Amino acid sequence: MHRFLVPVLLAGAVGLSACGSSDDSTSSSSPAPAKSTGSSAAKAGVYAAPTTSTAAPAAKGRKLKLEADGDGGLYFEQRKLRTKSGTVTLVMENPSGSGIEHGIAIEGHGIDKDGQIVQPGSKSTVTVTLKPGSYEYYCPVTGHKAAGMKGTLTVS
Repeated sequence: MHRFLVPVLLAGAVGLSACGSSDDSTSSSSPAPAKSTGSSAAKAGVYAAPTTSTAAPAAKGRKLKLEADGDGGLYFEQRKLRTKSGTVTLVMENPSGSGIEHGIAIEGHGIDKDGQIVQPGSKSTVTVTLKPGSYEYYCPVTGHKAAGMKGTLTVS
């Protein structure tokens, strides 16, 4: 019994040590080991947790790009956008020259969702599922919407 259990435990320890992730861009990558259809742990009656992906699935649908004023004005370069209904991702670029943080948010027809607030040189995104109608997109930084940093998204 011990002869059989030791390799199973070692295989589990090796598998667990490989589960971590690294953001280190200098790490080398090696091919993933082939999946086994029948694990010895399962045959021995040892419970093995199913593997699942921790990465978020890629958003399907349409991507709409817009940009904050590159000189620091409180407005978007695109004040009117159009798209078809379904999943829509708004991608707002905050140009390096803006000098201030901005973000992107959308509301209307029961939708009210804010993207992250980002520094100059970064992008803010928000993904929503939209029905036909008119929506308002705006910068969620305090005072920016009131100053006119908003636009209209028409969905058909």
